[in-house]
This record gives sequence, C-alpha cells and structure tokens, in this order.
Amino acid sequence: MTGIGLPHYSDEMISEFELLAEKVAALAELAHSLRRENAELRRDAATLTAENTDMQQRMQQAHERVAALLAQLPGEENTDKEAA
Repeated sequence: MTGIGLPHYSDEMISEFELLAEKVAALAELAHSLRRENAELRRDAATLTAENTDMQQRMQQAHERVAALLAQLPGEENTDKEAA
C-alpha cells in the first residue's frame, strides 16, 4: 500500500501514473512548441512570398527597360548603310 492514502493503488501503479503524467506533460509542451514554431514559419513564409512577388515585379520592370533600350539601338540595316 502507498503512504499517500490510496489503498487501492499499488506503488507500482502510482509510479506508472506518474510516468504517464510526465509523458503527457512533455507531449503537451512539445505540441505548444510546435504551434509556436508553425506560427513563426507561417509568418516567415508570408514575408518571403511578399518579397518574391516584389522581386518578380522588379525583374519584369527591369526586363521592360532593357527591351526598350534595345529597341532604341540602331539595327543591323542602319549600321550597314552608315558603313557604306
């Protein structure tokens, strides 16, 4: 019998309950930690998605500027006439 006044439970059974309680507490802490990490990862993903969208827009604008500059360069026909 146990010394805590629970005559129907053996010391071994109480020990198993305590071990189970410790495992449940550890599992609860792990779940809480994973929720925090998940929230942080979601924030990071949202930030990176926004940065990616911004970079894609900037790349498109740069591409358009380069294409406009290339269109202003004299073509091969013009340089051949000037060389003659």
